[in-house]
Amino acid sequence: MTSPEPSASTAPIGARPRGALAWSLWDWGSAAFNAVVTTFVFTVYLTSDSFGETGAVEAQLGAVLAVAGLLIAVLAPVTGQRSDTSGRRKLWLAVNTYIVVALTAAMVFVVPDPSYLWLGLMLLAAGNIFFEFAGVNYNAMLSQVSTPATVGRVSGLGWGMGYVGGIVLLLIVYFGFIQGLFGVPEADGWPVRLAMVVSAVWFGVFAIPVLLRVPEYRGTGAQREKVGFFASYARLGRDIAKLWRESRHTVWFLLSSAVFRDGLAGVFTFGGVLAASVFGFSAGEVIIFAIAANVVAGISTIAVGVLDDRIGPKPVIVVALSGLIVSGLLVFLLRDGGHIVFWTAGLALTMFVGPAQSASRTFLARIIPPGREGEVFGLYATTGRAVSFLAPTAFALFVALSGNQPAFGILGIVLVLLIGLLLLLPVRSAQRLS
Repeated sequence: MTSPEPSASTAPIGARPRGALAWSLWDWGSAAFNAVVTTFVFTVYLTSDSFGETGAVEAQLGAVLAVAGLLIAVLAPVTGQRSDTSGRRKLWLAVNTYIVVALTAAMVFVVPDPSYLWLGLMLLAAGNIFFEFAGVNYNAMLSQVSTPATVGRVSGLGWGMGYVGGIVLLLIVYFGFIQGLFGVPEADGWPVRLAMVVSAVWFGVFAIPVLLRVPEYRGTGAQREKVGFFASYARLGRDIAKLWRESRHTVWFLLSSAVFRDGLAGVFTFGGVLAASVFGFSAGEVIIFAIAANVVAGISTIAVGVLDDRIGPKPVIVVALSGLIVSGLLVFLLRDGGHIVFWTAGLALTMFVGPAQSASRTFLARIIPPGREGEVFGLYATTGRAVSFLAPTAFALFVALSGNQPAFGILGIVLVLLIGLLLLLPVRSAQRLS
């Protein structure tokens, strides 16, 4: 499929190199939500015994996030479609981003007491919803700051910047708040609560460059007739049917990537839990491992972005998923080896996660019909959320079948990654030309 001549919003990256860097700084800033809020700090804080009995709190967290995932699945493609047709992709990126910033800052009010658990859960769930909405518009802008020849390295730069941003912010949180360098009193959860304020400021500041440097979208999607919110679902149905007729492999890729991306999410979701419960890491050691993991993931993602442009995204994804499966099995089989096993095989896992995530985004960016980036990336978010129960369910199932041995949960995540890989293999790779 041939795209239209470049406009002000789709100029080649070589003509406007600052656009790619400004765009990738959003990924750098978003580490505040991905790494600090949802993975290594706030969710760990919420599931501590300060908020209730172990097991009960985790169950409530899972239920609330499941509801949030359902809302994302229902709303994401339509919000993406409407940002395409309204010509306000950047505006909605700004709106959703700063809602997440406000919700993150509000986490400072979550006191370590069971009566505040639902406040924390609601803020976390709402943050997840609006973060995904922002991500739909952000991913859709990839075609505005790259060309088919550079999309792999630009996407890799974004993911890599996200990991590096996570490193810097986690270092600030660990030494400044957890280790007490800033002199924050430990009472009433203040180290974590103030870390949320810093995270909010971090995301808010680094989201500014993309809003200033990348022009608003004015491509072919903005020329489509605008319809009401509910009528957007009817249009969405017609567009999906058309996508199935014209680009069936795009639809199959959306399905296969939904499965393996849930496995990738499981690696990070349960990584900290496994480090602590199976390998005996302390809370501080978990953060130190997280910093090292982000270093490895950031370097590998940026480096493999160049390879993506040379050989295509599908081989990158296949190799990365294969590496994840082997590394996961090593973590399980060698678990009696203690810290050294998790440090080596665990870091190997993180080396493959970033390239798989980045190449998945570029695979889709290369084949989306021009003007439908927001809509299709909305479907990308929706399909991912539609199966977001897979990794948690597989993890829990294997733990239960083993007599509540957390280490067996690793096999559940590996199984999800394997299924995603097998579903991907028949998908034909195609590249949109300009």
